[in-house]
Amino acid sequence: MTGESDDETYTLDDELLARARIHAREVVDEYDVSVDLGALEWDVSARAKRRAGACRWHADREVATIVLARRAYEAYDWPAFAAVVRHELVHAWEFQQFGESGHGPRFLERAAELDAPRHCQSFSDPRYVLHCLEDHCDWRAERHRASQPVKAPDQYRCGACGGSYEVEHVESGRTWTSASGFGGVKAALGDRW
Repeated sequence: MTGESDDETYTLDDELLARARIHAREVVDEYDVSVDLGALEWDVSARAKRRAGACRWHADREVATIVLARRAYEAYDWPAFAAVVRHELVHAWEFQQFGESGHGPRFLERAAELDAPRHCQSFSDPRYVLHCLEDHCDWRAERHRASQPVKAPDQYRCGACGGSYEVEHVESGRTWTSASGFGGVKAALGDRW
């Protein structure tokens, strides 16, 4: 498990996990949440760029693993990160009680009781931003990887009004509205892509 060390040197991961575990115990006690902390494992992701946390269910062992993003811990203040821990505890509760979890009404009700957000604020800059091209619409969406809506925006529609949108490569400011435009910008940027 990430964060454990063989010597007396403590890492940022050790700190993150210790604070998360302590907060989880406080939440379980204060809010009387029926999460079995003995059937809960913790891990740290050094790679996560978008998700501050995740909860995975291992049905074969009936154990939930909460994975917390180191980058989020470094970017957020403690109250914001503690909210991430509470959010993932709601998932752990759902998995332990019902064998499944999502962001539906049951989750939202329990999350509200724990003052846990449905979604966490971003802790890294997006690589791409999608902008609606309609004058009356200010819809935008951020993406961190080149998903299909980024690669072929002409095959998708604005999430608010259904109009066309363009994709911006944030670092360069270059934009495109089609799959061929994506290929052209990628080729033009070369190593700067």
